[in-house]
Amino acid sequence: MSSDDVLVSCTDAALTFGRGVQAVVAVHGADLTIRAGDRLAVVGPSGSGKSSLLHLIAGLEQPTSGTVTRAASLGPNDIGLVFQGDSLIPALNVAENTALPLVLTDCAEDEARRAALAALARVDAADLAERLPEEISGGQAQRVAAARVLAQAPRLILADEPTGRLDHATGARVLDALLTAADHTGAALVVTTHDPAVAARLAVRRSMHDGRLLAPEEVS
Repeated sequence: MSSDDVLVSCTDAALTFGRGVQAVVAVHGADLTIRAGDRLAVVGPSGSGKSSLLHLIAGLEQPTSGTVTRAASLGPNDIGLVFQGDSLIPALNVAENTALPLVLTDCAEDEARRAALAALARVDAADLAERLPEEISGGQAQRVAAARVLAQAPRLILADEPTGRLDHATGARVLDALLTAADHTGAALVVTTHDPAVAARLAVRRSMHDGRLLAPEEVS
C-alpha cells in the first residue's frame, strides 16, 4: 500500500501516568500502523494497556514519549469511537442519540435524522428509533452505539471492548454491526478485546501484555 493509505502511525509511542515512584507505564514504546480498510484486533487481559493504546490512537491522550501521527486528511469527525458499556444520553431517544455527532457538526437536523435512521436500519435497530436508552437492553444500546458511528461515516472506527459486558450471541451481533459499519464506509476498524472469538473475526491480531504491544499475527 502507498503511504497515502496510512491513517495513523505510532512510533515508539509510550504513555505514562504520574511521576517518580508513583509513575505507571500504561503503554511501552508501541509501534503500529493503521491503514485504510484495516481490520485489527488488539487482544489482552484487563489492565494490559489496550484502552490506553486506543486513546493514543484517537488523540484522547498524548504520548509521553515517541510519536503518534495522524494523516493530515484525517479530521476529528473521521474518527468514530465506540466505548464499552452505556454511552447513550438518557434524555435523548435512540434516533436523537444516533444523530447527535452530526448535529454537533452543524449538519441540518432533518439530514442528520435521515442518516441516523439509515444507520439504525443497517444494524437491525430501526424499530428502536423512538425509544429512550432506559427502554432498551445493553446489547441493543451497543448496536445503537455502532449505528451512531456508522451515521458519522468515519474513516477510522475504534471500539474499546464493545462486547465485554455482553453474552456471546449479543456480542456477536454487536461485532456484526461494527463490521457492517466499517464495510459500508470503507473505514479501518480497530477493536480491543479479551475474547479470542472476537479477535478471530478480524484479519490481524496484536496481543498486548503489561503495556507492550507484540508483533502481529495473521488470523486465518
